[in-house]
Amino acid sequence: MTLHDVAELTLLSWDTVKAIVKTHLAKDYGKPFLKGVRYLGIDEIHVGKKGRFYTIVIDLEDGRILWAKPGRGGAALRGFWRRLRLAKAKIEAVTTDMSAAYWSAVLEHLPDASLVFDKFHVIKLMNERLDDLRRQMVREAEGPLKLRIKGTRFLLLRNPENLQKDQIPKLDEALKLNEPLLLAWYLKEELRELWNQPSRQKMAAFLKDWCLKAEQTAIGQLIKMAKTLRTHASGILAYAKHPITSGKLEGINNKIKTLTKRSYGFHDENFFILKLLSLHHAKYKLLG
Repeated sequence: MTLHDVAELTLLSWDTVKAIVKTHLAKDYGKPFLKGVRYLGIDEIHVGKKGRFYTIVIDLEDGRILWAKPGRGGAALRGFWRRLRLAKAKIEAVTTDMSAAYWSAVLEHLPDASLVFDKFHVIKLMNERLDDLRRQMVREAEGPLKLRIKGTRFLLLRNPENLQKDQIPKLDEALKLNEPLLLAWYLKEELRELWNQPSRQKMAAFLKDWCLKAEQTAIGQLIKMAKTLRTHASGILAYAKHPITSGKLEGINNKIKTLTKRSYGFHDENFFILKLLSLHHAKYKLLG
């Protein structure tokens, strides 16, 4: 129930109900238990129409949000490292995106932990490079070819196994008519196999071979992607020892969206953070 619903049911004021709930949340979730945590996921989430960002840290084993603060980057994690030290948590590995703001903070404060660059962020970056190439092709194309490429963004970026049968011929047609787009699409699909390799050595060989092929295409976006992968290779290959991802964050993001819809926004930031810290126990359902 919303705070408004509870206030009407109990004949209490909205402020009184909120104060009771906030006190309960602070007692039960204000200081998450950190001892025994081994794997962390760090990412940013976008909240509300005003474009506010929060940095969140989750326990990758049980899905709990362990830390949530407004802002992006290492500054938003400042108080978290102290809590980890006090809890004497032995962190084995942390997954982040390839933003230096996060991974540099991890290397500074958790030098003994393995840094794993999240595979979903790597694939997302590859999709962005592919889409950038598609837009370039649209600008350069003329006549019917321009129209055929222009409407293929969704088809290019989606996994082939998720396409409908009637969508596949349209994708095939666009790829046959544009060789750079075809090469980029095949390399995008091939890159997904990097995380299916059986060992670190196999992953390293696969990554090296992929980067060589990308560079040989002479396509600017693929050369740029290959350079990024080479620069961050150690964190990408760390997946072989610690196969962790930020996949749980997708479910958390969906819960946060539902939470903000039900609440029409939060004016009390501390209350909002406490609601985030309790999300793993919350089950939300939007009723019409």
